[in-house]
Amino acid sequence: MASWGPIYFIHYNPAWSASNTSYPYYTSSRDRGFVEDCNELMATPLMMMQWVEETDRKDPLIPLHKDYKAFNFYHLPDGRVVGLWKNALTSISRDEGKTWSSVGRAPHFVNANAKIWGQKTSDGSYAVVYNPSEFRWPLAISTSKDGLDYTNLLLVEGEISTARYGGAYKNYGPQYTRGIIEGNGVAPDGNMWIAYSMNKEDIWVGTIPVPVTSVADKDADDVFDRLPAGKELKDWNVYSPLWAPVRIGKDAHGARCLVLKDEDPYDFAKAERVFPVARQMQVEFAVTPAQADRGQLQIEVQSEQNLPAMRLSFEPDGNLIAKAGARVKNVLKYGAGQTYVVKLSLNMDTRMYTVNVNGKEMFTQLFFAPVPAFGHIVFRTGEARRYPGAESPAEAWEDVQHAGDKVPAAEYCISYLKTSK
Repeated sequence: MASWGPIYFIHYNPAWSASNTSYPYYTSSRDRGFVEDCNELMATPLMMMQWVEETDRKDPLIPLHKDYKAFNFYHLPDGRVVGLWKNALTSISRDEGKTWSSVGRAPHFVNANAKIWGQKTSDGSYAVVYNPSEFRWPLAISTSKDGLDYTNLLLVEGEISTARYGGAYKNYGPQYTRGIIEGNGVAPDGNMWIAYSMNKEDIWVGTIPVPVTSVADKDADDVFDRLPAGKELKDWNVYSPLWAPVRIGKDAHGARCLVLKDEDPYDFAKAERVFPVARQMQVEFAVTPAQADRGQLQIEVQSEQNLPAMRLSFEPDGNLIAKAGARVKNVLKYGAGQTYVVKLSLNMDTRMYTVNVNGKEMFTQLFFAPVPAFGHIVFRTGEARRYPGAESPAEAWEDVQHAGDKVPAAEYCISYLKTSK
């Protein structure tokens, strides 16, 4: 069983000392290594800049006496330091943070009132993660080769979980993003790891593969039982809440499969696969629902911008349906524990697609929305969210009903996914 050591104050604000506080000053510790580490920390201006909200604003430990919040930094190859603050403020130091050039908004960064995180990535490039809007959503990443010129903008987190509890300043969205700062090591997998708050409620952890890319260079051929163990989801984007996890599990025959489980009344599991952009293509996958009396699994083929063109859905009433414009088309009744091999033939030039289930041609249908081309397929255990939006209130004020209660679990096993032109 772990135990904690004694507690010390590392720094006193004015009017405070060992005589009127609950814990002694760190220099009184008999652990000389601990004292030396604290001394080193306090002698590092880049670390002290992070204390600006806790210490006195005129504290001589703080190199820049301004009300700039959420400082983080990274080094450039020539030794200069790039500093970042809330509201996309930035500056450069040539002396390890002792002094700074003028602080201003990072050019072309749109960020109204949220924090920004920047770092050097394991491939020698640079990345910043932030909310590129006047809201605290979505969460995006921009990358740079030299740490100064950022050239793209990619989505990290586009989902906004239902805010379960209301309150003042309960802003919607993924916010307060932090990562692993220089000096605290590099993730063993070489990827970029971040943490953030969703709706100022749950703390989420995300991993962004390095090198960061938005391009899929080959079609999907993901037979999960044949892929290297631990690498099955390497090419997938996964949204996996605690009560709606996405994971690699096993089917009834012991073969590995992609499992989406959902017992969350206000959230869903989502797995998304990017493939080379095409206007005509074939998609094939196998799904085994564990139940036929609850839950929902929606499957959408989407554009590069995640605009859906068609949708199939395993419904809680035991029907597999297709969206047909404003209506739905019944495809078949499905059974618990039965596997359904679905083949889709999609052609945006004719705006038509066909559906084959277990070797039987089911129907040909118009796409419910035209898109320029196809680029994504999404498996999701619930309806797409449309809230909040640009016209929504700034924050949630009401608790939702039974916010902390689970619902009966629904589970779906996807054995494979293949795409081709």
